[in-house]
Amino acid sequence: MPTNESIQELFNGIAPKYDRMNHLMSFNADRGWRRKAVRQIVEGDGALQVLDLATGTGDLAIAIAKRLPAGGNVTGIDLSEKMLAIGREKVRKAGWDSVVTFATGNAEALPFGDGSFDRVSVAFGVRNYADRMRGLREACRVLRPGGRLVILELSSPDNRFLFGLYKFYTLKVLPWLGGLVGGNRSAYTYLPESVLAFPKPPEFLPMLLQAGFSHGEVRNLTFGVCRLYTAVK
Repeated sequence: MPTNESIQELFNGIAPKYDRMNHLMSFNADRGWRRKAVRQIVEGDGALQVLDLATGTGDLAIAIAKRLPAGGNVTGIDLSEKMLAIGREKVRKAGWDSVVTFATGNAEALPFGDGSFDRVSVAFGVRNYADRMRGLREACRVLRPGGRLVILELSSPDNRFLFGLYKFYTLKVLPWLGGLVGGNRSAYTYLPESVLAFPKPPEFLPMLLQAGFSHGEVRNLTFGVCRLYTAVK
């Protein structure tokens, strides 16, 4: 498992080209994945208070803000200050300063009281937690009763043929692209490997229950290349 320090260093290093690489690596599918997650997050009535963990450069936080009912807000937390700096500039340019705020923080030790939020979201970040169960328990703790956790996480297809293509692309092509476009081959060697190491739904869904959630579901996106998890406290 990675350490928080190594993850912080990795994402500080790739921050300037992170968004470009995300869109390139997923052939822009990541935009559609976020839209599906946002629908799960904003579903419901009232001014929702949302916590976006591993917020990175703020793409999901901004997408949520655009769909929130009046009076709602989004707090984004990330280990990487350089990623957050890019996110703050994006928020400023988009005019969402009054709705979206960012702070440096650790998803495994959140500086919020019990039941502080209606929703907690994580996009492509859970696999980088140093202590995955601790992070899930913290997400559950800060949710109000009946609140919802929404997780987007990269995965590998179950179909054997598609898995073979996916494995070649992620382990051979992505590191090369990461070096060529992202300027950091080692980072884009680790990231695909972390996807392959992440638990599949039969293992991950029980972890959500162990963390304190009463119910969990998963939806496959793009043949299982990405998975959308939802869990209710």
